[in-house]
Amino acid sequence: MCGYLSCLKRTGMDRADLSFILNHLGEDREAGYRAVVPPIVQSGNFTYPNVAGLRAAMRQEFDRPVYTRGANPTVTMVRRKLAALEHAEDALLFGSGSAAMAAGILGFVKAGDHIVCVKKPYSWTAKLLGHLLPRFNVETDFIDGTNPENFRKAARPNTRMFITESPNSVTFELQDLRAVAAIAKERGILTLCDNSYSSPLFQNPIDLGIDLVAHSGTKYLNGHSDVVCGVLAGSREHIRQVMAGEFMTLGAIPSPHDAWLVMRGLRTLELRAHRSADSAEKVARFLEAHPKVKQVNWPFLESFPQHGLAKRQMKRCAGLMSIRVAAADVAAVERFCDTLQRFLLAVSWGGYESLQFPTAAVVDPAAPSGELPWDLVRLYVGLEDPEVLMRDLDQALAKV
Repeated sequence: MCGYLSCLKRTGMDRADLSFILNHLGEDREAGYRAVVPPIVQSGNFTYPNVAGLRAAMRQEFDRPVYTRGANPTVTMVRRKLAALEHAEDALLFGSGSAAMAAGILGFVKAGDHIVCVKKPYSWTAKLLGHLLPRFNVETDFIDGTNPENFRKAARPNTRMFITESPNSVTFELQDLRAVAAIAKERGILTLCDNSYSSPLFQNPIDLGIDLVAHSGTKYLNGHSDVVCGVLAGSREHIRQVMAGEFMTLGAIPSPHDAWLVMRGLRTLELRAHRSADSAEKVARFLEAHPKVKQVNWPFLESFPQHGLAKRQMKRCAGLMSIRVAAADVAAVERFCDTLQRFLLAVSWGGYESLQFPTAAVVDPAAPSGELPWDLVRLYVGLEDPEVLMRDLDQALAKV
């Protein structure tokens, strides 16, 4: 794997490289009866012919299967693909994106350390940093990450990690990842980026200097809304440290079957991601011109405040966006949402189906105005015909 990654880093990932990663990398067809679709190694336990063999395997459990809580052949295939996609030396697959983020943080902080994180990260990341880690004397400052100098200002002598999410998954603020990584390296601070929004196809934080990259693999990587999983990618040294500690100890692992489903999803990742992105641009521009929409948050729109940065560090803009509906009250927003027929009311994104999630479901409109306004609706553009989706949005907005 590392030799192939060296080639990728020298030449850049072209379409042939991507096709090889998605369809062939890591798949030992000789060991799998030369099956086109690799069989699932569903075993939780693995045997060795003698004590010497078992001893050697247990000393190399990072690479060799002993017990599926550590290495499993099916999971290892997917790890190799995910590492190559992120231009990383290795990767781990977890039972959820939250588990991947938690392991990536817990693996490198201790009592007395300090973390700097962007405002409005994924809700469970915010709970880990704001509620759980303070119990163990780890403090976090949440900052406006749109200005990289805010990371420098917030850093302390005991700051161990900068956490970014670029863009986030509700209002889509970005961070200048190259600038943040440079500030971190000046001070010996580790950087972690949640790259779920873009997927490895549209953004590669490691190429911009970031140390660790996390994903909710539930989203684009699986892409079929039938698996919950997470990914952590980085250097072999960092990934070994997490596997030996948090991964093996806390046991937040995927099943071999879930890993196989992720591999199944990766076969069509390129087709799905580009289809969603193409359709999202049409929908975003349609909504931007609609009189019943006050604002569209989609980083590749020229009206987006960080449009220039988005174009510099992202290859394309994915299918998730949010809008502020020109509504007099929350009842009108709910009427819009309830009238939509092609956008399912649900959390998450990245599958084949188009989705909607109104902040009115979680924000009290009578409370003082916070960072998430009550008239905000997040929309995910899936694989349906964009013309059908735009007609559906138009008829629902007519009810506002």
